Amino acid sequence: MSSPPVSGLDRRLFLTSLLGVTAAAAGLSGCADSSAAADETAADAPLATKVPAGTSLKIASYQNAQQLQFRLAGFDDLPFTVSNWLNIGAGPDVINAFRAKSLDVANNAGIPPIQAHYQGFDAKIVAVNITRKPNYLFATKPGSDIRTVAGFRGKRLAFSQGQAQGVVLLRALKQAGLAYDDVELVPLTSNQFLTALQSGQVDIAPLANTQVPAYLTQYKSARTIKTDVVDLLSVLWAPVSVLNDRAKAAAVAAYIPYWAKAQVWTYEHPEEWNEQFYVGTQNLTLAQAKAVTALANKPLFPPRWDEAIRWEQETADLLAEGGFVKKFDVSELFDHRFESLAAKAVPAEYRR
Repeated sequence: MSSPPVSGLDRRLFLTSLLGVTAAAAGLSGCADSSAAADETAADAPLATKVPAGTSLKIASYQNAQQLQFRLAGFDDLPFTVSNWLNIGAGPDVINAFRAKSLDVANNAGIPPIQAHYQGFDAKIVAVNITRKPNYLFATKPGSDIRTVAGFRGKRLAFSQGQAQGVVLLRALKQAGLAYDDVELVPLTSNQFLTALQSGQVDIAPLANTQVPAYLTQYKSARTIKTDVVDLLSVLWAPVSVLNDRAKAAAVAAYIPYWAKAQVWTYEHPEEWNEQFYVGTQNLTLAQAKAVTALANKPLFPPRWDEAIRWEQETADLLAEGGFVKKFDVSELFDHRFESLAAKAVPAEYRR
């Protein structure tokens, strides 16, 4: 059964229905669930210079990519224990795992921390990777004649508010001069996008670059619409409760350089990554894998987060304009104790 379009009056209700979390169920009041004193502790306590013995982290590794990167790059000397690599990636799922205390640190786009704040869950960004090229393309349903973003007017668009794909769509609409009321936003999560396109439930969905080759191979009458809209931020983030734990905060600080170097290793070894990950685990052909890596972003780790904070503020403001979240100052989402760690770990050409 198709989900109804999102009207202006229903947008805030849509948020809770999409994420499966309501303020009442979580016992929230719209503010962060940690006290102001806890926030101050997280922001001000200096990081330990050594990870205490016995410290462990539960780390998100969507499609098991992170541990494969670490294995291929030879990173077997972590100064802490990874008690669990969780195959989890979607922002709403990550937030729920944070709440359940089954996850300590995750890699997402910039929007999930905004959504977590809106829901009243307190978490902080601890590392930033800047992406300069689009990670998503707009795909049409099979047989569609839509060729431009301007052609989205009056069409049904797959929209995941709590994920990067949703913000990419909103930015594209704004760039094309289309208001939210000019289109039908169909609330779905990104793992439902392909099925929605295939069934004709939606006319357009933003697909990750990794999904596009296989989709176009299967549906010859579908097409993609390219834009210059980027999702600028790829971030590591963690609950404040984790960052307030001195041992776990030290482990997170130790993890960040390995994470940054793993992104560099993957970028510098596309042939091995194609074979081991895309062909070996994602069932892509080698030609499809090469098409994906040709679109890959060069990892860039800024020593300072000024640009990232500006971008995050623009994103939050864009969501607030549509009534999806309340306006707030996003600077509180960044834990500056960790600001320079990723950049210091990589060669100069990967710093921005």
